[in-house]
Amino acid sequence: MKVEIEGVNYHIEILNEDKKRALVFLHGFTGSSVTWHSLVSHFTDYKIILLDLLGHGLTESPENPKRYAMELQLRDLEMLFARMGLQDFALAGYSMGGRVALAYACTYPEKLSALLLESSSPGLKTAQQRSDRRKSDENLAERIVSEGMVSFVNIWEKIPLFKTQEALPEQAKAAIREERLAQNPSGLANSLAGMGTGAQESYWEAISQLKLPVLLLTGSLDVKFTAIAEEMVSLMPKAVHKEISAGHALHVEKPAEFATIVGEYLKLNYLGGKS
Repeated sequence: MKVEIEGVNYHIEILNEDKKRALVFLHGFTGSSVTWHSLVSHFTDYKIILLDLLGHGLTESPENPKRYAMELQLRDLEMLFARMGLQDFALAGYSMGGRVALAYACTYPEKLSALLLESSSPGLKTAQQRSDRRKSDENLAERIVSEGMVSFVNIWEKIPLFKTQEALPEQAKAAIREERLAQNPSGLANSLAGMGTGAQESYWEAISQLKLPVLLLTGSLDVKFTAIAEEMVSLMPKAVHKEISAGHALHVEKPAEFATIVGEYLKLNYLGGKS
């Protein structure tokens, strides 16, 4: 379905509409709601909401890069969730979607009962780090637009972060590549400009104020994000960190194990309405 928010048509999928407890999933960069399709059968006790973030999937890709600013994406989500009547729900996000989910939780903590972050971070700590990353993101954005999606995806799927995905079955790798190639190049470029790690403000100080239950999930083979999660859990009052023997995209590499850990955590920590 399409829902118009501030001039942008968002693509949204809702499953198990009769359930009262809601679980929202946010995808990563170059992803879409499709990335969660193989997992939803594990969460039949929850109303599942899948959506495509700005510039991704079947959601519109505005021409103005300023429309992709993180604060505007958060505003859109809040308006969207309010229109859907969501309150005391669980919010899950992967990578970029995890950064968005964490930023939403820091901005609207009263709306959530639980936060689930897969391979995510609160952003970069210093202005210099963010400046350096913005330059890198700008260069990547230019390449996406100038060289096209095939060239970009050929490079993107070979970066070290996704090295472990080379061991996936051919069918799984083909599905991931198809999802990436289906993206709008200008949407991805603008997403980098507005919501990239370099553009996002740091939430390292804000996370210590989060009082809701938080599950941090990382792959033990993803050394960078596992170290980030270990530092995060030391700062957050009600956070736990779980590891799976996988790389960056746990829900893709080890879907059953990912779903089991998330499901068990929600049973113990989701304080929303009963199903």
